[in-house]
Amino acid sequence: MSTRRGVRGVRGVRGVAGLRWTASAVLLLTVGAAGCGAGDAGGGRPARGGPPDGQFGLGQPASAQQVAAWDIDVDTLGHGLPAGSGTPARGAALFAQKCALCHGANGEGAGNLYPKLIGREPRTGFPFGQDPKYVATIGNYWPYATTLYDYVHRAMPFVAPGSLTPDETYSLVAFLLWRNEIIPETAVIDARTLLAVRMPAHDRFVRDDRRGGPEFR
Repeated sequence: MSTRRGVRGVRGVRGVAGLRWTASAVLLLTVGAAGCGAGDAGGGRPARGGPPDGQFGLGQPASAQQVAAWDIDVDTLGHGLPAGSGTPARGAALFAQKCALCHGANGEGAGNLYPKLIGREPRTGFPFGQDPKYVATIGNYWPYATTLYDYVHRAMPFVAPGSLTPDETYSLVAFLLWRNEIIPETAVIDARTLLAVRMPAHDRFVRDDRRGGPEFR
């Protein structure tokens, strides 16, 4: 008697669960059947007039103007540098207005969140991996001046990234290069002169020429 009641109790629970499962199963089977009906039985090809394999019929191709608006990167060879120019003097005023709040009036930084930008120590050697007292800056660590433009233009200032004009970006880059004793105060920085700047740490970076195993880029 007790066994039969136990069985009936279990069946009762299964019955409730079974109803829930059945409702879900009906929904899944219905959706599955609709999906199967969209293609032929041979290999899931789309129905006549549907989108090609691997596409969902959503969105539209980006126009050349839309792509150009996002294509703003600058590489190590200077590809992508726009027209415009800047000087350290103009950059100093911009730095005080747009950058000093986070990076300090003298580019000294504020902890890990707002890194130090100005500093040439150590002037010899490259001990960053062995001695944590040295802080990597534009003057002692950054290998390419062109990618300094790229980063400032795309990511700065922190509260309004991408808002700087090419002239403003060139001026800020000129200021940072001057303060790091890489270019003279009278220099004019543009696409041509920026490419000619050789950073102090340039030769500390080499291309990955490993062969014979997994290559990382």
